[in-house]
Amino acid sequence: MTYLRDVGALARKDLLLELRARDTLPAMLLFVVSTFVVFHFALPARSSQLAASGLLWVAIVFTALLGLGRAFVPEREQRVLDGLVLAPCDRSAIWLAKSLATLAFLAAAEVVALPAFALFFHGLNGATVGGVVLADLGICAVGTFLGAMAVATRARDLLLPLIFLPLAIPIVIGGVGASVVGSPARYLGFLALYDGLFALVCWASFEYVVTE
Repeated sequence: MTYLRDVGALARKDLLLELRARDTLPAMLLFVVSTFVVFHFALPARSSQLAASGLLWVAIVFTALLGLGRAFVPEREQRVLDGLVLAPCDRSAIWLAKSLATLAFLAAAEVVALPAFALFFHGLNGATVGGVVLADLGICAVGTFLGAMAVATRARDLLLPLIFLPLAIPIVIGGVGASVVGSPARYLGFLALYDGLFALVCWASFEYVVTE
């Protein structure tokens, strides 16, 4: 219970900071909706479902990257990252809280983005929505972990995309597959396996990342 209280307090802190500053969520919303608007006019009127699904997943990944890039910015700008690490709580709680906060931002952006995609392109099906939910979990788990690694480097803004995007390729493959095939269970299961595996690895190794 103490662990969950720590996670809740840390996640609430990030959410309150975003509500006050309004830095991350508006940028994510503007980017993803602008992407759909631009490609709505750029792609042929009868573009294939596969092309539209690929666009959806690329937009989701890059929108998430905006949020992940700012996950540790408040601590870096205020120079309190060391204090956060030294707080009397399990360090994996920092990773879990940051992941949940980023997941909340991404979900809020998708509440607007998915209806916009359905309006501009071929609509949505249940498998696509399920794939988005599973993909969001994996993106936030892995991206937050990598964001903690990148924040300590000078080239943090360049390093995070370089190390995150290769690990996001399986998410794009699973998401596109779930969106276009007639039987998406295999791809949804693949996304669930990805989430479970990488969440376990990130949770178990986060303490060593922030220690270094």
